[in-house]
Amino acid sequence: MNNRRNFFKMAGIAGGALAAASVSKVALAGLPEEVTQVSPDTMPPLQPKNGRPYNPVVTLNGWTLPWRMNNGVKEFHLVAEPVVREMAPGMKAHLWGYNGQSPGPTIEVVEGDRVRIFVTNRLPEHTSMHWHGQRLPNGMDGVSGLTQPSIQPGKTFVYEFVARRPGTFMYHPHADEMTQMAMGMMGSWVTHPKNKHPQIDEVDRDFIFLLSAYDIEPGAFKPNIMTMTEFNLWTWNSRVFPGIDTLNVRKNDRVRIRVGNLTMTNHPIHIHGHEFTVTGTDGGPMPRTARWPEVTTDIAVGQMRQVEFVADEEGDWSFHCHKSHHTMNAMGHTVPTMIGVDHKDVADKISKLVPSYMTMGDKGMADMGAMEMPLPDNTLPMMTGEGPFGGLEMGGMFSVVKVRKDQKPGDYKDPGWFRHPKGTVAYEYDGPVADAPRQPADPHAGVRQGTHAAPEVEVQVRKPQGHGGH
Repeated sequence: MNNRRNFFKMAGIAGGALAAASVSKVALAGLPEEVTQVSPDTMPPLQPKNGRPYNPVVTLNGWTLPWRMNNGVKEFHLVAEPVVREMAPGMKAHLWGYNGQSPGPTIEVVEGDRVRIFVTNRLPEHTSMHWHGQRLPNGMDGVSGLTQPSIQPGKTFVYEFVARRPGTFMYHPHADEMTQMAMGMMGSWVTHPKNKHPQIDEVDRDFIFLLSAYDIEPGAFKPNIMTMTEFNLWTWNSRVFPGIDTLNVRKNDRVRIRVGNLTMTNHPIHIHGHEFTVTGTDGGPMPRTARWPEVTTDIAVGQMRQVEFVADEEGDWSFHCHKSHHTMNAMGHTVPTMIGVDHKDVADKISKLVPSYMTMGDKGMADMGAMEMPLPDNTLPMMTGEGPFGGLEMGGMFSVVKVRKDQKPGDYKDPGWFRHPKGTVAYEYDGPVADAPRQPADPHAGVRQGTHAAPEVEVQVRKPQGHGGH
């Protein structure tokens, strides 16, 4: 795992323009150091070394942005810039993000903190920063043209406000959104409660990630920003399975997972082996009287959901979006359905002309995950990943919650695959198969008076010849 703290000292303001209301002279003395991260691994929680104490979150395949204290103000430095994001081993995307990654680093503060965020623009166009869900002065809301002038390339703006309420939030541009959010510009924000809160429980593990979607053609590196619905890569923190890390917890830990949705559709997020309750939204903690047990919660566009459960069942439990196409990768979205079509003869003829030709899913698509067909550069199989019993046949928005009784508190390392106790794994039955009892034959059953039983009919299926075929 790479060191997250690659510091680049920046003396003074060096040509950056600072613009915001009520920024003190102390703040203008110099920018906080720039901290970047390029590793796609999940980094350990950032324990607070100053300021109010809190229990930190773990950003799935991400990290938390360090800060400096300046006369009681918590100062951060975000840098908007082009980045290269590994979506999974074998595929990289040229995106826009913050501090070396997409999504940008998570910002963690405590209720009542006064925060000051310096935002430097290294993009080829103007930008801004909206603090999604925050209560703040109108001029700090970050909507270009409405509440502030845009941040031009090479310039730095300052945002300053008090984190007034605890909860889970996001940050993203409100300038040329179609381009900038489609290119991956987003990040998570957590405001921890400063005191014990009646609606917020203490947890042992606290994870966070954002949902995003991209349309990147096989062999390409940049997203098609004009896509509205036909995305082919559905991601958690700009990663797809098998590139999404597992969520590793200790048995009987109380686990919180915070999920934000900045795609263009809803996502029913589902866990196996446990029930959770939705305990919070980007509007704040949910009253206890409004909670009920679920195994799936639907997260609409622009929403945050905070779910909690006790991890009291050992094992490797699937955790994924329940839209089946969202657990596939790029190769699975423009393939015609060939189930039941006998194309052996035509496949033999094509193979003579194209030796590497492969038929596509005439018995279903599971075989495609095992085929070693050549792929274009910089893309991924639509279904991939290996488990202890074979191919997982998954992609996209999929991971595993690994619950272990011997996982130490605070240890987030992958414990490997679960060792099932004897007699607890489904197995193949190889005994005799008895004849099923049947109703005695009745020659009149199903036959109306004056009619005869219908003869068996063989259904003939003919594939249409193009859009105008008959």
